[in-house]
Amino acid sequence: MVKNILKGAVMGIANIIPGVSGGTMAVSMGIYDKIIHAVTHLFSEFKQSMKVLVPIGVGIVLAIVAVARLIEYMFGVIPFQTNMLFIGLILGGLPAMGKKVKGHSVRISHIIAFLLFFALVAGCASLEGSEGSAADLSFSLVNVVKLLGVGVIASATMVVPGVSGSMILMIIGYYEPVLGMVNQFVDHLKEFDVQGLISDCGVLVPFGIGVVAGIFVIAKIIEVIFANWPLVAYWAIIGLILASPVAILMMNQFGSLKLLTIVTGIGALAVGIVASLLLGGEEESEADSF
Repeated sequence: MVKNILKGAVMGIANIIPGVSGGTMAVSMGIYDKIIHAVTHLFSEFKQSMKVLVPIGVGIVLAIVAVARLIEYMFGVIPFQTNMLFIGLILGGLPAMGKKVKGHSVRISHIIAFLLFFALVAGCASLEGSEGSAADLSFSLVNVVKLLGVGVIASATMVVPGVSGSMILMIIGYYEPVLGMVNQFVDHLKEFDVQGLISDCGVLVPFGIGVVAGIFVIAKIIEVIFANWPLVAYWAIIGLILASPVAILMMNQFGSLKLLTIVTGIGALAVGIVASLLLGGEEESEADSF
């Protein structure tokens, strides 16, 4: 239970960092297949699915609420080390994916899937500079409909490994407004400002509904893909995982780096790799549900 909450927390943190994919973190920690299976079989295997989804969901929510400000602070103070930590968390998932395709011949379809999805992530990162203007989050019927749609888009990119939901939100101009709204909601909750909480919910509730709906739809599509073309899917995920560090580095400008910064960055990379391997180790034998 506690370990799954921690894994959910890692996913939650990843989902609020542009360039980092919560789906990739799930793959790295060996729980991606289990989450997809639990979501798509929620009603037919309700008890078992809830045992998987509840602790992970709790971890995600707690991390997003509690860590949003810390992440902003870390990126402001130690951006290189923070990025290297998450690159390590991502790369730590490669051994598990390597075992999925080991012993199978590499076909043209596998190479195409790898290159296509590597290019997809790198291409999205190259668009980061064209981030849209800050979105209008004032309460209106039009904005509620927009937020439902944005929630679906965000959830789709959260579920697909290697694609950063926060990066997509940044491109379409909703990242900073939504992150700011989460922090504002926490402030209003601390102050028990009922009027402020109601106002915040006018934005967060439709966005959240869109996220949940999108997760169910995309998870079902992913389950079908894994059931019919598992090796193609795994090679696509390997492409996404390898492209994610490239995307993170493309989206950040660190300027001239001092020796101490580089050394501590390498240390953060190592910590991320080890943490990912430890979190994902016990699940490897259970991650073959498709």
